[in-house]
Amino acid sequence: MSRRHFAFDCAGSSLAATLDEGPGAVGLLIVTGGNETRAGAFSSQARLAADVAAAGHPVLRFDRRGVGDSEGVNMGFRNEAEDIAAALAAFRVQCAALKRVVAFGNCDAASALMLAGGEGCDGLILSNPWTYEDDHADAPPPSAAIRARYAAKLRNPRELLRLVTGKVNLRDLVGSLRQASKKASAPGGLAEAMAAGLARFAGPVRILIAERDRTGQTFLAGWNVRDPRLNRCSGADHAYSDDASREWLLRQILAALTDE
Repeated sequence: MSRRHFAFDCAGSSLAATLDEGPGAVGLLIVTGGNETRAGAFSSQARLAADVAAAGHPVLRFDRRGVGDSEGVNMGFRNEAEDIAAALAAFRVQCAALKRVVAFGNCDAASALMLAGGEGCDGLILSNPWTYEDDHADAPPPSAAIRARYAAKLRNPRELLRLVTGKVNLRDLVGSLRQASKKASAPGGLAEAMAAGLARFAGPVRILIAERDRTGQTFLAGWNVRDPRLNRCSGADHAYSDDASREWLLRQILAALTDE
């Protein structure tokens, strides 16, 4: 496997990209979340790209405008469609043998892909989509997410032991249960716009949810939990940071690269 760096144009700004080469005709476009660079937190996306390329698929990562090594003004994930389209075009130029490109995004990168209606990609992998109206999300999670969290805890013998041995903060527990009892509110404008954008996309979609992640739980609280595109990773945190979760994520991505 070889890795090379290059730049491409997006509306007059030079964007930095990294290509992990592979012989396959189906490639993975990784869209970063938040203001992370294309390496990802603790080089997580660089490692993911190497693993996918080792399986034979080329992988392109890039810094959107105003982030990392890229020029321009950072306009946030809500206005990232042009960056994604430019990255996709550059990917196809760099890898002329590509027949299909699947895009992967975690957190607000997944939201960006949904808002953009896939922006010309052939398939989507959407992990823990961000649906908070406030981009910093200091508000408590919705009641449905809290109920899901405590239902999982009640099925865990270790958590039950912590409760009966007094290792659980009862004040926090009561506050959470009060929040959980509240009636669910209607989805906000961002979630509705994301759903509308995804409805415009005709290709295969996988929605990945890390079950220990507040962002993923909040997304599920406003989504159809019977959606057959949903895939849940029990015990995973937002970044799939443990070995088992990383392996699960890689399997999901490699499977998506073979979806038609």
